[in-house]
Amino acid sequence: MLRTEGISKKFAAPVLRGIELNVNQGEVHALLGANGAGKSTLCRIISGLLWADSGRMFLDGKEFTSTTRQDAEQRGIQIVQQELNLLPTLTVAENMFLDRMPCRFGWIDRRELNRRAQAAMDALNLSQIDVRTQVSELGVGQRQLVEIAGALSRSCRLLILDEPTAALTATETERLFEQLRRLKSEGTGVIYISHRLEEIRQIADRISVLRDGRLITTQPVDELSTDEIVSLMTGAEPEVVEGVSGNTHGAGTGSSSVSERKLKGTALRVSGLSVEGRLTDVNFTLYEGERLGVAGLVGAGRTEMLRALFGDLRTDGGMIRVGDGIDRQPFEYPRDAVRAGFAMVTEDRKADGLMLSMSIRENTVLPVRRKLAWHGTLVRRRSEVAVTEAMRDSLGVISQSVEQPVDELSGGNQQKVILGKWLLTAPRILLLDEPTRGIDVPARMTILKQLNQLAERGTAILMVSSDLDELMQFCDRILVLSVGKISGDFRRDAWTKELLMQACFRGHVGLSGGSQ
Repeated sequence: MLRTEGISKKFAAPVLRGIELNVNQGEVHALLGANGAGKSTLCRIISGLLWADSGRMFLDGKEFTSTTRQDAEQRGIQIVQQELNLLPTLTVAENMFLDRMPCRFGWIDRRELNRRAQAAMDALNLSQIDVRTQVSELGVGQRQLVEIAGALSRSCRLLILDEPTAALTATETERLFEQLRRLKSEGTGVIYISHRLEEIRQIADRISVLRDGRLITTQPVDELSTDEIVSLMTGAEPEVVEGVSGNTHGAGTGSSSVSERKLKGTALRVSGLSVEGRLTDVNFTLYEGERLGVAGLVGAGRTEMLRALFGDLRTDGGMIRVGDGIDRQPFEYPRDAVRAGFAMVTEDRKADGLMLSMSIRENTVLPVRRKLAWHGTLVRRRSEVAVTEAMRDSLGVISQSVEQPVDELSGGNQQKVILGKWLLTAPRILLLDEPTRGIDVPARMTILKQLNQLAERGTAILMVSSDLDELMQFCDRILVLSVGKISGDFRRDAWTKELLMQACFRGHVGLSGGSQ
């Protein structure tokens, strides 16, 4: 169906070098590679969002050039990008049909608009999302599902999905896979980008591996082991990529269980935390040096809980106690939480975590700039450069210099910058919302190792993740939220994936909660 010949692209440095790719009709073709390998750039060229510097593309044997996304969509090429492109002030339905609003007598027919949007959502079993809801009220996972539903509602011959499940739970992922299998049976071709190798084995027919902008290989997925795939992506021998064999979700982080470390005391006690319509009477204790995971379905209230603790979401009730302090109401503003020793890595790194047009240095020192300044007022550039370079080296951020704008970095390197800037504050309590979303295996391992070292030094970590495997590998204990309530509290020696999933659904089926 699709064939590319010699596709090349250069920004400050070459990003793609003579890519020869072919995607068959009725095939899910996985595109793999480390962050910065060129995967997203290639897909943006195919879908008309970027121009190639050289090379040709063919669809059904006929050469084509897409100068805009609209050109590509008219040919049946749809793309759902890793970074979401919804307008937060519009409703779900308005975003899905923004360029094809149904009209009657010159006015938007909102009844028909909502009917079409609901039909598209129902096709993905997403009837729980009201299409009249403003997108700003949805979490990242729900927004991802809206984008996917919108793409599938269009005429689609080639579907490009860039990290579509990064913020989805296992249940939402399986719903997506059901739709992809249906599209395959109808002859649609799919380009699927993901760092979750176990997903690739479930859904893909063939894989193509990119490294440093070059196509390394294209092979049937069942002809390559996980070790071989990782080796092709990184350029290292399989045995050198420590701890990845058969598992890409936290193995090799060198993490010790909480029972092997001595917890020093209570870091945070939460009592009756409530946010109208989102959280109800949430109670838990987080200990110093503990790695506490938070699981749950999309919309369960995981992000809202972290935001409420960080002073970014107004609460309707509840008390918190930090360390040996006294019970108090939750923080009113994030600055109050930071002063109390909190730090938070947000779910949407581009919207909430970074100043994209600013440099790595400016982003990194933002939380500690006053401490680095002379008498708290005069900027000391040399000090800022020194601490930024130290952060870059410790986390392995790949960049040309610390003055490079953050929006020129790959997603994995951007995530490292966010983590690095908060580590400079030496937090007592670190809140993490999907900290490894959309990043490759080596970057994921680097981040998890760094987090484990923090826990070893006594930092309390509260981590939300849609990836149960990652939570089970990394955490000492896992809380489960279901419909805004805690439905389970599991220790490492008592959990199984089945028990965790049951707890995720408990609020939906009326089962009583419990601790393990």
